[in-house]
Amino acid sequence: MIIETELTGVMATAVNLAALFLVGAFVLAAVRLIIGPTLPDRVVALDLLTMLVVAFLTLFALASGVGAYLDAALALALVGFLATIAFARFVDLTPEQNPGERR
Repeated sequence: MIIETELTGVMATAVNLAALFLVGAFVLAAVRLIIGPTLPDRVVALDLLTMLVVAFLTLFALASGVGAYLDAALALALVGFLATIAFARFVDLTPEQNPGERR
């Protein structure tokens, strides 16, 4: 069991399977964050990691029955959205790779 829960039957199996897939996706996104190769790739991987944590918090709230995890997931989703907008603005303002090209 990945998440200890009081759920039984199909719901418990679904929660554990979803948690397993989330952990796998988290590992793959972390690899993309580390190896890059470009800054936009890393920004997208960081945004994906944020959304995977939001999904995991939501799943954990479902499994544990504690509603405070949903509040944390909502706050993290809002902060992650703002961070993605800030990173996109930063990437847009960085000098271009090919100075001869115009937008």
